[in-house]
Amino acid sequence: MTKWCFNYDSGEYEQIDKDGFSWDQGEYVCNWDDSEYRREAEEEEDE
Repeated sequence: MTKWCFNYDSGEYEQIDKDGFSWDQGEYVCNWDDSEYRREAEEEEDE
C-alpha cells in the first residue's frame, strides 16, 4: 500500500510505499517525508 508523501528531492508529492519506493518515479527515494507511516505505526503501538 502506498501513501501520498512529499519527496524532498523532487519537490513533489508522490505515491511512496513504506520502504521508500516511489511508484511515480519507479525507483527508491531517500529524502522523503515518512511521517504518515510513523504516525500509523505509533497508533498501532498504542492499541
